[in-house]
Amino acid sequence: MEKFKVIEIKQSVYESNEKRADALRADLKKEKIFLLNLMSSPGSGKTTTLMRTIESLKDEMKIGIIEADLDSDVDAHTIASTGAKVIQVHSGGMCHLTADMTKQGLDELGASGLDFVVLENIGNLICTAEFDTGAVKNAMILSVPEGDDKPLKYPLMFKVVDVILVNKIDAAEFFNFNMDLFKEHIKKLNPGAKIIPVSAKTGEGIDIWADYLRTEIRAWQNG
Repeated sequence: MEKFKVIEIKQSVYESNEKRADALRADLKKEKIFLLNLMSSPGSGKTTTLMRTIESLKDEMKIGIIEADLDSDVDAHTIASTGAKVIQVHSGGMCHLTADMTKQGLDELGASGLDFVVLENIGNLICTAEFDTGAVKNAMILSVPEGDDKPLKYPLMFKVVDVILVNKIDAAEFFNFNMDLFKEHIKKLNPGAKIIPVSAKTGEGIDIWADYLRTEIRAWQNG
């Protein structure tokens, strides 16, 4: 039997990306730019929630948005209507963004001078959770129709996030979403994660989310 060398490429890729992510965070710290990595499943209301967020904060800070997608610019056109600085990033078929890809997006966006940049990541709950983008904080949106048992199905995503927005709470009664049970799942996986119920449709809870961001952005810039 012929002998051959086995290379653990997956581990190598992760380690290399983590180093680049740390370097990117250090650069962001120097420039006092707060980068938020926003993740979710398709159809969770990510873009609508982002529009509500921009509306709440645009008079207080300079905001930029990096829209990531496999191959479309629909969301970028929607976000551009808010007046925020926006750029579209195509991943070339990849289901996630790396730190290098994020840096390219920041460079093309012209992030220098911005206070707050949101990376609207590609819509899925698997590989986006595996790669550090260099963001200061990771957030995700879970929509009520997805079910309160989602953390059991995609535990890694719920372990890596700092804050979880439970969207479409205005429709909770129609989907039997048990918020207490959901919180119990999160407590077991990631007890430090903050949970904020919101409705991008009605605006409920967006003020709490905006206050969270103000606090985190201020701490990052002044820390």
